[in-house]
Amino acid sequence: MNISTTPTKRIDTRVLLSTLWIVVMINMLKADILSLYIPGASEELAKTAVGAGVTIPVLMLSGAVMMEVSTLMILLSRVLKYGLNRWANIITSVITIVFVIGGGLTYPHYIFIAAVEVICLSLIIWIAWRWRNVEA
Repeated sequence: MNISTTPTKRIDTRVLLSTLWIVVMINMLKADILSLYIPGASEELAKTAVGAGVTIPVLMLSGAVMMEVSTLMILLSRVLKYGLNRWANIITSVITIVFVIGGGLTYPHYIFIAAVEVICLSLIIWIAWRWRNVEA
């Protein structure tokens, strides 16, 4: 039997980072959508916000900003220059991990999806940290 071996083609780092941000965003949306179907979840969110001294509009704005920053990283991962790209991915991933864990609900679906998000964000950090500029 003759098995020809071909060299594996590496995925461009920018494309890989951008794709991981897409996965993170889809999971954020899934967690929010599934949470809508839990009876009393919005009331629980309101109680948590009030207990923390935050109004619901401010809480929603902070969530919207974090999701928008993550959405923007899909594009920025592809277009930023090497050095800025690396640090933007690392810093934004760390902040997003804090957001995901800090805003964590105790519902099983949220814990599972948050774990997937944190794994993807950790991969983004690892890939960006190890990324070397081969174009230079």
